[in-house]
Amino acid sequence: MADPSSYRPKPGQIPDSPGVYKFRDEHRRVIYVGKAKNLRQRVANYFQDLAHLHPRTRTMVTTAASVEWTVVSTEVEALQLEYSWIKEFDPRFNVKYRDDKSYPYLAVTLNEEFPRVQVMRGAKKKGVRYFGPYGHAWAIRETVDLMLRVFPVRTCSAGVFKNAARTGRPCLLGYIGKCSAPCVGRVTPEEHRDLAEDFCDFMAGRTGTYIRRLEKDMMQAAEEMEYERAARLRDDAGALKRAMEKSAVVLADATDADLIAVAEDELEAALQIFHVRGGRVRGQRGWVTDKVEAVDTSGLVEHALQQLYGEERGDAVPKEVLVPALPEDTEAVSQWLAERRGSQVSLRIPQRGDKKDLMATVQRNAQQALGLHKTKRASDLTTRSRALEEIAEALGLDTVPLRIECYDISHLQGDDVVASMVVFEDGLARKSEYRRFQIKGFEGQDDVRSMHEVIGRRFKRYLQEKERTGEWEEQPTDTPADGPAPTGPVPGPVPAVGPTADPVTGPAEDTEPREDDGRPKRFAYPPQLVVVDGGQPQVAAAKRALDELGIDDIAVCGLAKRLEEVWLPDDDDPVVLPRSSEGLYLLQRVRDEAHRFAITYQRAKRAKRIRTSPLDDVSGLGETRKQALIKHFGSVKKLRQATIDEICEVPGIGRRTAESVAAALASTAPAAPAVNTATGEIIEEDDGGSS
Repeated sequence: MADPSSYRPKPGQIPDSPGVYKFRDEHRRVIYVGKAKNLRQRVANYFQDLAHLHPRTRTMVTTAASVEWTVVSTEVEALQLEYSWIKEFDPRFNVKYRDDKSYPYLAVTLNEEFPRVQVMRGAKKKGVRYFGPYGHAWAIRETVDLMLRVFPVRTCSAGVFKNAARTGRPCLLGYIGKCSAPCVGRVTPEEHRDLAEDFCDFMAGRTGTYIRRLEKDMMQAAEEMEYERAARLRDDAGALKRAMEKSAVVLADATDADLIAVAEDELEAALQIFHVRGGRVRGQRGWVTDKVEAVDTSGLVEHALQQLYGEERGDAVPKEVLVPALPEDTEAVSQWLAERRGSQVSLRIPQRGDKKDLMATVQRNAQQALGLHKTKRASDLTTRSRALEEIAEALGLDTVPLRIECYDISHLQGDDVVASMVVFEDGLARKSEYRRFQIKGFEGQDDVRSMHEVIGRRFKRYLQEKERTGEWEEQPTDTPADGPAPTGPVPGPVPAVGPTADPVTGPAEDTEPREDDGRPKRFAYPPQLVVVDGGQPQVAAAKRALDELGIDDIAVCGLAKRLEEVWLPDDDDPVVLPRSSEGLYLLQRVRDEAHRFAITYQRAKRAKRIRTSPLDDVSGLGETRKQALIKHFGSVKKLRQATIDEICEVPGIGRRTAESVAAALASTAPAAPAVNTATGEIIEEDDGGSS
């Protein structure tokens, strides 16, 4: 636990300008980001007597090891920079709203030549018009099915569209009148785009025009005794009315507004948003968050506005935002919203009438969401805490292991040997910290040696990070390895340095570390407990690797699959946890996750290796000529047996290329034959598929 006075800035060092400040921990990781109208007053509040601080603020300042700040020109810039840094650094002590699901949207791809109506999730794309979010994808499909009678816009995928254009036959929807079939030229691109724009106008709330037009055309057709056409127009109008009934009118003045309500207690807060467009509720979503910082309702609302509109532009930001409490700096937040929309945005608390009644409905939804969340999570919090305490007690740890790393080795008969590292923090998987390794030190199957190599490589990188950031005890505290940490104003936001590590694209340890910018690093944070998948030999190898690096403050254990025994270094007898132990369940989950992650990587490597061919190494031999060789001889096996003259008989293959092919195949030993494990029979395989 750090003493805040050890890193408190000197009097007068902090400017009294607007700005954004960051607290960092001993590993240089950003743990809190805040903004202020007056940096000097706000930051000074964190360095008062600890007894006067809120418990959460007290935890933050004692976890931090330094503070730095950035001066900006206006409070609006501070708001934007705060949002950017919270998103970039993911500070553990900042409130972060997270969707409990990926809400589906009804999307119209106006950026395509022939716009398509479809269900979309995830990040929004430029040039696509979105409506929603909806609670369920089936609700979108029901609405679209009704509207396609009147607006027969394309809904098919690019593959179906191209195939229909190639064959000259539309899909089923084209035959039954629910698609205008632009794929076969029934309508021009301009006519189809007009249909898509009319569809968007109707979804945006401009409904009366279309229904009145359909009813007028229906009456005219009836007067002209075109009864079939009149019946079709009647059904079209009915379909649009049924689509409208799915979202009842809640505000009579065709308002475009978002209503935000918050339900909270001392530990958690639930947020509910109703998206009203054209006076109708077009979407609803909800978030739940832990109150990891001392924040009131107005602060929760401000964080919610940042999360909702931080990536939005134009009409995605409504004209009116109704909230239960105004942010501390309402003027700056309103100006920020107006800049994102491109016009004035009204941010206020509803006082009377329909809007106040609707806000009460949103508030009830928030209360119900918080109650449901607490019911689901209460047992989880208790169980995780009990599991960590049981592990600490069984292994004789001084504190509960808040960060657990587990390692597993995976291979197939000694080939494609890989390892995995998974991380659990507070009993929950932290997948962004997962890493994978290729065994580089030797060839063949040796799980113990592989475990020693992986643990050594991982914690060698950890020590390199400590040395680079000046955390060695023998180093003077005033001369860290990379120079003193900044304690005064920095010129601006710290730019990203290097690519983000991705545990899927390759071994994380093979890339260079990034600078001390507060972003999550790959191997900078040590665990309190290392778990290895295996018994006494694997545990001894892991412990030996740590001892060789001089690390003696990290506990090691192994979980053997056979009897689910927990092995400790230098102990001849395992620790046997009760079968009903929550601690054992947690260790099993960690071990199983490491096994899953390792075997997934190993299978991917094996599949990639199987797909390779000796012909890949022949210089100048393209895919077309490789396929010609395989087609001519039938397989790589038969091609390997062919003479140079026989290879030259293949069209497009000259003698020099034939000699290169023969040399490449001669230098590549054929794979070992497969064996039927049930009968012992050697299976003759044709390796043509491996090319």
